[in-house]
Amino acid sequence: MNESNEQGEPKKSDSKSSDARQVYRDLAPYLTLGFQLAAAVIVFFLIGWWLDTRYDTSPWFKLVGLLLGSVGGMVKFFRSVSMLNKQDHS
Repeated sequence: MNESNEQGEPKKSDSKSSDARQVYRDLAPYLTLGFQLAAAVIVFFLIGWWLDTRYDTSPWFKLVGLLLGSVGGMVKFFRSVSMLNKQDHS
């Protein structure tokens, strides 16, 4: 229930909370980008670690996994940012 003042306008506290929710809604896609990048690096590093322990090739698969995760994560990061910017400007 939205409370109104005598002129039928919503209370200022309602509009402030609504504005804050809108800001969070607009920022949410950007806030997830860091998690996506970190997840790509960690997952590929862990795959490399597993391969190194399995084939006793330390540290080569870890380094390859770290490199692949970093490059793949950055590519995904920049593509996502580019797509989000296009949506914002449309």
